[in-house]
Amino acid sequence: MLEFKPVSEQHSPLLRKYYSQCTYRLCEYSLGVTLMWRDHWHPEFAESHGCLVVLNHSAHYGTIFDFPVPLPEEGDVDAALDDIDAWCVEKGVPPSFGVVPESERERLMRRYPYTSVDNNRLWQDYFYTAGSLSAFAGRHYSGQRNHINKFRKLYPDAVYRELTAADHDGVEDFWREFHKVFNKEDADAKMEVCYARRLMEQAGQEWAKTGCVELEGKIIAIALAEVCGDTLVCHIEKALPQYEGVYPFIVQSFAAANSQGLTWINREDDAGDRGLRTSKLQYLPAFLGAKIRVLARNELSGLDTVPVLKTERLVLDGLREEDKADYNRLCLDDARNRWWGYDYRDDLKGEWTEDYFLDVAREDFQNKQAVNFAVRLDGRLIGEAVLYRFDYKGGAELGCRILPEYAGHGYGAEAYRRAAEWSLYSLGLCCLRGKCYHENAASKKMLESCMRPAGEDETFLYFEKKV
Repeated sequence: MLEFKPVSEQHSPLLRKYYSQCTYRLCEYSLGVTLMWRDHWHPEFAESHGCLVVLNHSAHYGTIFDFPVPLPEEGDVDAALDDIDAWCVEKGVPPSFGVVPESERERLMRRYPYTSVDNNRLWQDYFYTAGSLSAFAGRHYSGQRNHINKFRKLYPDAVYRELTAADHDGVEDFWREFHKVFNKEDADAKMEVCYARRLMEQAGQEWAKTGCVELEGKIIAIALAEVCGDTLVCHIEKALPQYEGVYPFIVQSFAAANSQGLTWINREDDAGDRGLRTSKLQYLPAFLGAKIRVLARNELSGLDTVPVLKTERLVLDGLREEDKADYNRLCLDDARNRWWGYDYRDDLKGEWTEDYFLDVAREDFQNKQAVNFAVRLDGRLIGEAVLYRFDYKGGAELGCRILPEYAGHGYGAEAYRRAAEWSLYSLGLCCLRGKCYHENAASKKMLESCMRPAGEDETFLYFEKKV
């Protein structure tokens, strides 16, 4: 299974190995953004089949992956996605991708039958041809050229040059003055400035393309970017606004100095900031890069209530309050639940209460992670059938357990067959799986009644049915 490590600056060379050759062009697929926003997204990374897999953690979205970044001629994206799926099944979370390149959306849509997709305008990146920002040629850029000419007239001694680690003190002076004139009250905007200031400390690193505008020994504008594939991804463009025309001056100068041989310049998103949007549009982007969020869902996503299923002798339906005593007895039977392969104590937080098992079952259904059927004989709960471990590609696992006093009458097999039939032909699964311990003869017989053998290991016998 994937083993993730928190991203830190020491991992920069490894991450750049992937990002430097990445063809996705979006700013999230870069070292600068990963480092700059690491206190916000808390990214972790793993390597899988020649691909970089980044997992982010969001208070709003939960765990959310970047799309795997393959090494050219070496990375296997589908195999990396398989590893992501396996990790998600083990963790009980749906595969969720926060920034999917538009070229890869169809791959995920084919992979996961049920998905929700959005493409938020606030986060679309602004892309410009490298030649247009480097030259400001043509009448469409006459306004920018006029601003630059005015800047040169007002400040004839201003020069653009590369920024190095030796400029640390000058950059700190710039930030101190920038904070004095920064007048945005938005919390995200303030956070971005703080993160940018920290990232600017990477000036002098091999991957960082940096530049500044200097006037009489004073730094009045700074920029930082990196090359990813055929794109210059600009992470920082800051200037002291009292120097009229300094922004278009550094935009053009920085592009001209760092985009040779490249096709695109990505100046990142505007985050809904009106001023940023106006400015970025004035530079005439060639297109806006979509950032598509894809959340895989399973077959339970369309189910509002636990259905009622009937057999010749039994009824399978949702758990009720009046089932609490029998259900607790079923879940607390350690001797019998040895065959269930799960000990509730592994996940228990705090002390056990009489509502614990009912609450867990209801929460799992609410979160569309599982559906627990009460197995009833003459209205009384005698066991449960549980559909769980959804793989979000049309598969899930089915288990069943019966109270000891009702064992030996075929109730488990009868309930299992009915739940399996519903899962495949009503819910819409295409593959149903089950397993039992080698020594559990009763469960083996139950599984054989409606499934085919699908292999074994030292512990379990595996079964499945495909339709």
